[in-house]
Amino acid sequence: MVVTHSIEPTAQDTDYLKSVWETIGYNSCPHFYNFHMHTIASDGKLTPYNLVRQAIAIGLQGFAITDHHSIDGYQQAQSYLSALDSDNTIKNLPHLWTGVEVTSRLLDVEVHILGYGFDPQHPALSLYLQGEKPQGQDAEVKKVVDSIHQAEGLVVLAHPERYRCSAEQLIPAAADCGVDGIESYYSYGNPKVWQPSPDKTPKVLALAYQHHLFSTCGTDTHGLSLLHRL
Repeated sequence: MVVTHSIEPTAQDTDYLKSVWETIGYNSCPHFYNFHMHTIASDGKLTPYNLVRQAIAIGLQGFAITDHHSIDGYQQAQSYLSALDSDNTIKNLPHLWTGVEVTSRLLDVEVHILGYGFDPQHPALSLYLQGEKPQGQDAEVKKVVDSIHQAEGLVVLAHPERYRCSAEQLIPAAADCGVDGIESYYSYGNPKVWQPSPDKTPKVLALAYQHHLFSTCGTDTHGLSLLHRL
Protein backbone atom coordinates (compact mmCIF):
# COMPACT_ATOMS: atom_id res chain seq x y z
CA MET A 1 0.00 0.00 0.00
CA VAL A 2 1.28 3.46 -0.89
CA VAL A 3 1.31 5.70 2.17
CA THR A 4 0.45 9.30 1.43
CA HIS A 5 1.18 12.24 3.68
CA SER A 6 -1.96 14.26 3.08
CA ILE A 7 -4.13 15.02 6.07
CA GLU A 8 -7.85 14.36 5.75
CA PRO A 9 -9.94 17.43 6.68
CA THR A 10 -12.17 15.31 8.91
CA ALA A 11 -9.12 14.39 10.98
CA GLN A 12 -8.99 18.04 12.07
CA ASP A 13 -12.69 18.40 12.83
CA THR A 14 -12.39 19.66 16.41
CA ASP A 15 -16.00 20.83 16.56
CA TYR A 16 -17.14 17.26 16.02
CA LEU A 17 -14.54 16.05 18.50
CA LYS A 18 -15.86 18.41 21.18
CA SER A 19 -19.40 17.19 20.55
CA VAL A 20 -18.22 13.61 21.05
CA TRP A 21 -16.33 14.46 24.22
CA GLU A 22 -19.51 15.96 25.64
CA THR A 23 -21.06 12.47 25.49
CA ILE A 24 -18.17 10.46 26.95
CA GLY A 25 -19.03 8.34 29.99
CA TYR A 26 -18.02 5.21 31.87
CA ASN A 27 -19.07 2.89 29.02
CA SER A 28 -17.66 4.87 26.09
CA CYS A 29 -14.26 3.17 26.05
CA PRO A 30 -13.10 0.75 24.75
CA HIS A 31 -16.06 -0.32 22.57
CA PHE A 32 -17.30 3.01 21.21
CA TYR A 33 -14.46 5.54 21.43
CA ASN A 34 -10.76 5.34 22.19
CA PHE A 35 -8.50 8.39 22.26
CA HIS A 36 -5.21 6.91 23.45
CA MET A 37 -3.44 4.18 21.45
CA HIS A 38 0.09 3.46 20.29
CA THR A 39 1.55 1.69 17.25
CA ILE A 40 4.98 0.51 16.18
CA ALA A 41 5.58 4.11 15.09
CA SER A 42 6.51 4.72 18.73
CA ASP A 43 6.44 2.19 21.57
CA GLY A 44 3.39 0.09 20.67
CA LYS A 45 3.23 -3.43 19.23
CA LEU A 46 0.39 -2.99 16.74
CA THR A 47 0.97 -1.98 13.16
CA PRO A 48 -1.30 0.86 12.04
CA TYR A 49 -2.99 -1.58 9.66
CA ASN A 50 -3.80 -4.06 12.43
CA LEU A 51 -4.93 -1.27 14.73
CA VAL A 52 -7.46 -0.10 12.15
CA ARG A 53 -8.66 -3.65 11.54
CA GLN A 54 -9.27 -4.06 15.28
CA ALA A 55 -11.00 -0.69 15.53
CA ILE A 56 -13.39 -1.77 12.78
CA ALA A 57 -13.93 -5.22 14.30
CA ILE A 58 -14.68 -3.71 17.73
CA GLY A 59 -17.11 -1.29 16.15
CA LEU A 60 -15.42 1.93 17.26
CA GLN A 61 -17.22 5.06 16.17
CA GLY A 62 -14.15 7.26 16.57
CA PHE A 63 -10.54 7.06 17.70
CA ALA A 64 -7.12 8.70 17.68
CA ILE A 65 -3.66 7.21 17.44
CA THR A 66 -1.42 9.01 19.91
CA ASP A 67 2.10 7.81 19.23
CA HIS A 68 4.87 9.57 21.11
CA HIS A 69 6.15 12.58 19.14
CA SER A 70 5.10 11.09 15.80
CA ILE A 71 2.17 11.00 13.39
CA ASP A 72 3.59 8.23 11.19
CA GLY A 73 1.13 5.69 12.59
CA TYR A 74 -1.75 8.09 12.06
CA GLN A 75 -0.76 8.72 8.45
CA GLN A 76 -0.62 5.00 7.63
CA ALA A 77 -3.93 4.36 9.36
CA GLN A 78 -5.61 7.26 7.56
CA SER A 79 -4.28 6.04 4.23
CA TYR A 80 -5.76 2.59 4.86
CA LEU A 81 -9.12 4.01 5.99
CA SER A 82 -9.23 6.23 2.92
CA ALA A 83 -8.62 3.20 0.68
CA LEU A 84 -11.44 1.29 2.38
CA ASP A 85 -13.73 4.28 1.99
CA SER A 86 -12.86 4.74 -1.68
CA ASP A 87 -13.46 1.05 -2.41
CA ASN A 88 -16.72 1.18 -0.47
CA THR A 89 -15.44 -1.99 1.20
CA ILE A 90 -16.86 -1.42 4.67
CA LYS A 91 -19.80 0.69 5.75
CA ASN A 92 -19.72 3.02 8.77
CA LEU A 93 -15.97 3.34 9.09
CA PRO A 94 -14.79 4.87 12.37
CA HIS A 95 -13.75 8.51 12.47
CA LEU A 96 -10.01 9.04 12.91
CA TRP A 97 -8.56 12.27 14.30
CA THR A 98 -4.94 13.36 14.27
CA GLY A 99 -3.27 12.61 17.58
CA VAL A 100 0.05 12.71 19.40
CA GLU A 101 1.44 12.25 22.90
CA VAL A 102 4.10 14.70 24.04
CA THR A 103 6.32 14.26 27.08
CA SER A 104 6.19 17.51 29.03
CA ARG A 105 6.88 19.08 32.41
CA LEU A 106 4.33 20.54 34.81
CA LEU A 107 5.10 21.61 38.40
CA ASP A 108 8.60 20.13 37.85
CA VAL A 109 7.04 16.72 37.18
CA GLU A 110 7.16 14.78 33.90
CA VAL A 111 3.64 14.47 32.48
CA HIS A 112 2.14 13.42 29.16
CA ILE A 113 0.12 15.78 27.00
CA LEU A 114 -2.26 14.49 24.31
CA GLY A 115 -2.99 16.60 21.25
CA TYR A 116 -5.95 16.02 18.91
CA GLY A 117 -7.40 17.38 15.69
CA PHE A 118 -4.37 19.55 14.94
CA ASP A 119 -2.80 20.45 11.62
CA PRO A 120 0.49 18.52 11.71
CA GLN A 121 1.89 20.69 8.93
CA HIS A 122 1.72 23.75 11.15
CA PRO A 123 5.23 25.03 11.94
CA ALA A 124 4.41 25.40 15.64
CA LEU A 125 4.29 21.59 15.90
CA SER A 126 7.41 20.68 13.93
CA LEU A 127 9.51 20.40 17.09
CA TYR A 128 7.09 17.91 18.68
CA LEU A 129 6.73 15.50 15.75
CA GLN A 130 10.36 14.49 15.29
CA GLY A 131 10.24 11.24 17.26
CA GLU A 132 12.11 12.61 20.29
CA LYS A 133 10.77 14.16 23.47
CA PRO A 134 11.37 17.90 23.79
CA GLN A 135 13.91 19.38 26.15
CA GLY A 136 14.17 22.45 28.35
CA GLN A 137 11.65 25.21 27.86
CA ASP A 138 10.19 23.40 24.85
CA ALA A 139 8.97 20.68 27.21
CA GLU A 140 7.05 23.01 29.52
CA VAL A 141 3.33 22.28 29.39
CA LYS A 142 2.38 25.88 28.61
CA LYS A 143 4.63 25.84 25.53
CA VAL A 144 3.28 22.46 24.38
CA VAL A 145 -0.34 23.52 24.90
CA ASP A 146 0.16 26.81 23.08
CA SER A 147 1.84 25.04 20.16
CA ILE A 148 -1.00 22.55 19.73
CA HIS A 149 -3.55 25.35 19.97
CA GLN A 150 -1.67 27.33 17.33
CA ALA A 151 -2.06 24.28 15.10
CA GLU A 152 -5.82 24.46 15.81
CA GLY A 153 -5.83 21.32 17.94
CA LEU A 154 -7.26 20.37 21.33
CA VAL A 155 -5.17 19.43 24.35
CA VAL A 156 -5.72 16.85 27.10
CA LEU A 157 -3.70 15.91 30.20
CA ALA A 158 -3.21 12.13 30.06
CA HIS A 159 -3.82 9.73 33.01
CA PRO A 160 -3.56 12.32 35.82
CA GLU A 161 -3.23 9.70 38.57
CA ARG A 162 -0.01 8.18 37.19
CA TYR A 163 2.44 10.93 38.15
CA ARG A 164 4.63 11.81 41.14
CA CYS A 165 2.35 14.76 41.79
CA SER A 166 -1.32 14.37 42.72
CA ALA A 167 -4.24 15.02 40.39
CA GLU A 168 -5.44 17.65 42.86
CA GLN A 169 -2.28 19.62 42.11
CA LEU A 170 -1.77 18.81 38.44
CA ILE A 171 -5.27 19.36 37.08
CA PRO A 172 -5.62 22.98 38.29
CA ALA A 173 -2.11 23.71 37.02
CA ALA A 174 -2.92 22.13 33.65
CA ALA A 175 -6.13 24.18 33.48
CA ASP A 176 -4.10 27.33 34.13
CA CYS A 177 -1.89 26.35 31.18
CA GLY A 178 -4.94 26.16 28.90
CA VAL A 179 -5.61 22.44 28.44
CA ASP A 180 -9.04 21.61 27.05
CA GLY A 181 -9.59 18.32 28.82
CA ILE A 182 -8.47 15.56 31.17
CA GLU A 183 -8.21 11.84 30.45
CA SER A 184 -10.70 11.18 33.24
CA TYR A 185 -11.74 7.65 32.22
CA TYR A 186 -8.57 5.57 32.52
CA SER A 187 -7.89 2.02 33.68
CA TYR A 188 -4.96 2.12 36.10
CA GLY A 189 -3.25 -1.19 36.84
CA ASN A 190 -4.01 -2.94 33.52
CA PRO A 191 -6.90 -5.20 34.66
CA LYS A 192 -7.95 -8.08 32.40
CA VAL A 193 -11.27 -6.36 31.65
CA TRP A 194 -10.68 -2.70 30.83
CA GLN A 195 -12.76 -0.34 32.92
CA PRO A 196 -12.26 3.13 34.40
CA SER A 197 -10.62 2.68 37.79
CA PRO A 198 -13.42 2.97 40.39
CA ASP A 199 -11.14 4.39 43.09
CA LYS A 200 -9.71 7.21 40.97
CA THR A 201 -12.23 8.15 38.29
CA PRO A 202 -14.81 10.00 40.45
CA LYS A 203 -12.12 12.30 41.89
CA VAL A 204 -10.66 13.08 38.46
CA LEU A 205 -14.11 13.66 36.99
CA ALA A 206 -14.95 16.08 39.78
CA LEU A 207 -11.73 18.02 39.22
CA ALA A 208 -12.33 18.18 35.47
CA TYR A 209 -15.86 19.46 36.08
CA GLN A 210 -14.65 21.98 38.64
CA HIS A 211 -12.21 23.45 36.12
CA HIS A 212 -14.64 23.34 33.17
CA LEU A 213 -12.63 20.77 31.22
CA PHE A 214 -13.72 17.97 28.91
CA SER A 215 -13.38 14.40 30.18
CA THR A 216 -11.96 11.92 27.66
CA CYS A 217 -11.20 8.21 27.67
CA GLY A 218 -8.52 5.91 26.28
CA THR A 219 -6.98 2.48 26.79
CA ASP A 220 -3.39 3.72 26.32
CA THR A 221 -2.84 0.53 24.32
CA HIS A 222 0.80 -0.50 23.89
CA GLY A 223 0.18 -4.21 23.30
CA LEU A 224 -1.67 -6.21 20.67
CA SER A 225 -5.26 -5.60 21.79
CA LEU A 226 -7.17 -2.32 21.75
CA LEU A 227 -9.19 -3.64 24.68
CA HIS A 228 -6.19 -3.51 27.06
CA ARG A 229 -3.23 -1.31 27.87
CA LEU A 230 -0.52 -4.00 27.70
